[in-house]
Formats: sequence, C-alpha cells, structure tokens
Amino acid sequence: MGKLLLLDIDGTLMNSKKEIPASAKEALIQARANGHELAIATGRGPFMIKRVLKELNIDTFITFNGQYVVHKGDLIHKEALNTDTLSDIVEYAEQRDHPIVFLTDERMVSTIDYHPDIDEGIKSLKFPHPAMIEDFHLTHEVYQALLFCEEEEQKQYHETFKNMQFVRWHRVSCDIIPEGGSKASGIKHLIKATGHAIEDTIAFGDGLNDLEMMDIAGISVSMGNGHERTKELATHVTDHVDEDGLAKAFSHLGLI
Repeated sequence: MGKLLLLDIDGTLMNSKKEIPASAKEALIQARANGHELAIATGRGPFMIKRVLKELNIDTFITFNGQYVVHKGDLIHKEALNTDTLSDIVEYAEQRDHPIVFLTDERMVSTIDYHPDIDEGIKSLKFPHPAMIEDFHLTHEVYQALLFCEEEEQKQYHETFKNMQFVRWHRVSCDIIPEGGSKASGIKHLIKATGHAIEDTIAFGDGLNDLEMMDIAGISVSMGNGHERTKELATHVTDHVDEDGLAKAFSHLGLI
C-alpha cells in the first residue's frame, strides 16, 4: 500500500498568488500514479475548496481543521460547534467590537454588515465579504467560526473559553474550533476509512493549524515559508512554496 499524503492548501499547495504551481500539480499526478493516495487537510470549508478538488481530481478531504471529513465523496465525520458556546463567544466578541464569521459546509455568514478586518482576511482567501444574517448560528450547523481581532486581543478568549481553541491564521483573524479538534483528529477518522496505518501518513503544511497534524503523521514536511513552530516540529523542511517546495519534497521523499 502506498502512503496517504495529507496536503494543506494555503501556503502549501497554493503559492502566494493563490495558484497551484505547475511543478506541484505534476508531482501530485506522478505520486498518485505511483500508488499514493492524496487528501486535502485544510482550515477552509468544503465550499471553499471545490476548484482545488476539481483541478487535482481529489475527492478525499479534511476541512474545518478536522470538523468535516469526506472520503471518496462520502461524508464520514462531522462535528458542529456547540450553539450555546457560540452564543457566549458572539456576545463576548460584540462587547469588544470583534466581528465573527460563521462557516457551514456550504457558505459563510457574518455577524456584521461590513468590517475592514473581515474584508482583508476573507479577501486573502480570494472570497468576497460575506453577507450578514442575524443569529445565523442558532438555526444552522456551524463547523467553524472566524474571530476577527489582533493577536494581542486573542489571549482573553483563550482564558475565557477554555473548551475552545483560537488558532491564528491571519494578521487579523483566528479560527475557532473545539478543544481537541484539529487536522490530527480528522486524520484519525480518515485512516479508518482508507485502511492506512498512521505510520503511512505524510503531512505537508506551513501554518499553526498544521502542528497537530504534523505531530501525529508518520512523516511531516514544513514548507520553507512555514511558521517557525511548524519548521521546528517537521521531520523535513523544504523550499518556499513559490520555489517548487512541494515538488522538491515529493522528490526528496521518493514519492516521485
């Protein structure tokens, strides 16, 4: 059996122009031909990765940092955020003028009509500012939320909501996921379906939300553009995503 390759999107598969380098695409096609299985592991939601899935012909993915897992097109695990906890966070954030964006498997919705931080953060993912719907989280399954605040303002949330994690992904935003939720928990659900042993997994990432995944995987690779903590933890550090880092890592590991 080949390896199960777990690929983060932003900064790993996609370069700084939010494009998949030709070298990476070629490497993925070759790795698949060599018997390895490809899976996406991202903080994004399913609706946000449709183009990538189609472009790479992938139908297995961990989204929302482990909250929503699909294997060969079938949903094998989903865990929505607790509605009461979300309500408490929303109230706390509103008192501090920190907007929140809710994510379902199909769309994103804002607690506010417009905010420059939301515009900056969401635009970096090449998506428009989401529409506002009041109390959206009370009537929909929300798998992840984005809190918009500066890094130093984040600490108070960690202290107040100990059953949740706030994982920074952007200068003005962090993901809100349950304590214990991560791409690593998504991998545990996924390998039951694929039949791989954990030793047969290779994780590729660059961000803070990749740390648990890299820790649990048999082998881990940090991109040269990765966060310092990601580089420290990884088994290997490859070149920058803009300098064919992913293809070079595949070659180094003998996948291609």
